[in-house]
Amino acid sequence: MRNTITEHKVRSLSSISEFKNPVAISPIILKKIYSSGSLMNCDDGVGFRIKNQIRDAMLTGVHRIAINGTEISLNDIFVGKNGSRLRADMIDKDNGICFPLGEDIQIHVSIEPLHKNQEHHISLGIDTDHFGMLSLDATDTVMETRADQSRIPCVKEANYEMEIVHKRQEFVENFSGVKLHHIKHHSFDPAITRGNIENFTGVAQIPMGFAGPIKVNGEYAKGEFLIPLCASEGTLVASYNRGMKIINMSGGITTTIVEDQMQRAPVFVFESSRQARDFSLWLDEHMDEIRSQAESASKVARLLDIEKYLASKFVYLRFNYYTGDAAGQNMVSMATFVACSWILSQYKEIKHFYMESNMATDKKCSQINTMNTRGKRVVAEFTVPRDILIHHMRVDPDTLVYHSQVANLGAFMAGSSSNGLHCANALAALFIATGQDVANVAEASTGLMYTEVTPEGDLYASLTLPSLIVATYGGGTGLPTQRECLEILGCYGQGKVRKFTEIVAAVALAGELSLASAISSLDWVTSHERLGKNR
Repeated sequence: MRNTITEHKVRSLSSISEFKNPVAISPIILKKIYSSGSLMNCDDGVGFRIKNQIRDAMLTGVHRIAINGTEISLNDIFVGKNGSRLRADMIDKDNGICFPLGEDIQIHVSIEPLHKNQEHHISLGIDTDHFGMLSLDATDTVMETRADQSRIPCVKEANYEMEIVHKRQEFVENFSGVKLHHIKHHSFDPAITRGNIENFTGVAQIPMGFAGPIKVNGEYAKGEFLIPLCASEGTLVASYNRGMKIINMSGGITTTIVEDQMQRAPVFVFESSRQARDFSLWLDEHMDEIRSQAESASKVARLLDIEKYLASKFVYLRFNYYTGDAAGQNMVSMATFVACSWILSQYKEIKHFYMESNMATDKKCSQINTMNTRGKRVVAEFTVPRDILIHHMRVDPDTLVYHSQVANLGAFMAGSSSNGLHCANALAALFIATGQDVANVAEASTGLMYTEVTPEGDLYASLTLPSLIVATYGGGTGLPTQRECLEILGCYGQGKVRKFTEIVAAVALAGELSLASAISSLDWVTSHERLGKNR
């Protein structure tokens, strides 16, 4: 069952100043704010952490802290982050502490050390903008710890500076006994990798070749494009180059994007199936409020609709979003979390909640995404004249289409999610070159191939990619090499993702033509033996 909601105006990114009224927080979310396992004895007292799990806020006051029932004076409580501290009685609306989403605040109390390896009860009351007053209760333990002499060097506040990078390189060399001759050489400032990699230590250099140009007759990609491909498999670039040559001789590839949406799929748990059914109906009645909450978390994300799937006493939801030029997984996670936090605060019969039910099938191929789309659903198609195919590929359309029918049966018997031959090769090579999330190849490489002989005796072929997840902005697309490759394609930055989508689909279809022709003409094995050996 699906709810289709029409598109609407995009709200601006949530910020602290935009939310004047306190945001209701469900107890399920509230209990996650205390960082379990953070309780420790320090040189001059006891410390623990709280973490913002909801959205950007300010800590504007500390009312009380009690440990094991003993109230602690505000003069003995210190709050801070990044190494600085502020005494609790000095914190107010005019002197607050920034509390961004996903970040910790350290709380230190000047008391005698706590007993180790036994539970302690922590209770605290704090004021925030825009959550209002929060009362937290938690149980935690000060654990015995031993110094780890083999820990990778890390300095949280300066983890991308060259000094700590060099220390990590030395650590790897000393730990492994291998001298780093290649890993540690790179052409960019490590600071630009913040948000892309943790513990930056160096780079992996992957061979890159160019194929093409390929002619694309898209709605967004129009013209000829040189294609950067990163791979360590011989024959790959040559094979794509061969397919592109035939396609160009035939007038190019036509591409069409037919759907565009990204998902997050939470699940709500109830006491009975009837409660689950009633909740499903309640969602229909409150769709406007849910949309408003979701879109308050992003400048870009638009909630298109919510799919509902009921089984047993569970309600599985798939929030479908438009995400602009970003792939959007992080964007839709935040938007859905904000919406679900509101739902949890409004609907009291929910027994439990998980942010992801595995029904988005992130990084996995699935039937639901083949049918309903994850990312971009794009079709690439061409017609190759009979004479060109015979002369340059040494196979006629009838033979190639017959081979396609035989291969379809083989794919069906194997239980394959795809009847394409090797879409993953094109996607992985292009994804690495252009800074895409390479693990998305797992779902994006599902390819639905169709071939036929036209009434004129020519070859028509199409490739549908139902789950192509790509970006031209954000994530790894801003890394120097990857940005350069996108710029070569004319696809870096905002407003370019659909152009890039069409190019990717065209390249994948060029590879299908080349490999299908090689197998049908019995050239496949000899080509790999001639070009693909490096041993």
